[in-house]
Amino acid sequence: METQPLLQRTLAWFFLDLTRLTVWLVLLAGIFALIESRWALHPQKFLRKAFGTDLVYYFLSAITPKLVLLVPMTMLAAAVHRFEPAPFYTWVAAMPGWLRLALAMFAGDIGAYWGHRWMHEIPLLWRFHSLHHSAEEMDWLVNSRAHPVDMVFTRLCGWIPMYVLGLAQPTGNRLDWVPMVVTIAGTVWGFFIHANVNWRLGWFEELLSSPAFHHWHHTNDGPRFAGKNYAAVFPFVDRTFGTFYLPSRQWPVKYGTDTVIPSRLTGQLLQPLVPRVAGPGWYRSL
Repeated sequence: METQPLLQRTLAWFFLDLTRLTVWLVLLAGIFALIESRWALHPQKFLRKAFGTDLVYYFLSAITPKLVLLVPMTMLAAAVHRFEPAPFYTWVAAMPGWLRLALAMFAGDIGAYWGHRWMHEIPLLWRFHSLHHSAEEMDWLVNSRAHPVDMVFTRLCGWIPMYVLGLAQPTGNRLDWVPMVVTIAGTVWGFFIHANVNWRLGWFEELLSSPAFHHWHHTNDGPRFAGKNYAAVFPFVDRTFGTFYLPSRQWPVKYGTDTVIPSRLTGQLLQPLVPRVAGPGWYRSL
């Protein structure tokens, strides 16, 4: 008797989330269609190659981490409150909301920086992350092109410092708005820094990541440009760990990766999960 109401609630949540994501997609597409046509860095069609596949990733990358991480992050919050001193979390909970949000964004960006960097430096993780770097034409929707394992791992790395430090869910007994705002703000900013726009933001680029900053992360101009600009929001994180690169006028010439990526969605999702002994080209029929 309980199964049917649970199923109904799950379906209702799913379709509500789908509707919300569709509304956001229409708004984002309208905004970026305007600015990318007016201030385009590289001439290209709005409905570029693989645009349809990236639309699927838009929904997949928004829904999957939420479903996968809900239980482990709830358990993590409960665990840290059990083993950490209660006065510490009481002190954090008493912070002004704006301060806790700002600290959570800093902590989350540092955690996400290392998750992102490991995605590049550890071969097993690169198998998943290389999909994101397969885009040879940059625009706002490339932000969504990511394997679910990539999305879950990077977001987990960003959330763990926030929860351990009590900056997210400091009372441990109710849902908190801070991680939600951090996630939404980071996602929206992610669309912006992938955009095909020629904007340079002057001194502001020292404070927050910009399209120029992140485009250099996606460059395929040669080995000397690799391993730069891992931070999603704050460039000072890359400066701190020695991976910052942002020339004042120059832009990348080309984007993409030398790693072979399947052209079809099914192959892209399955390729990183299959042992290399399967041999190259097994996914061509998928």
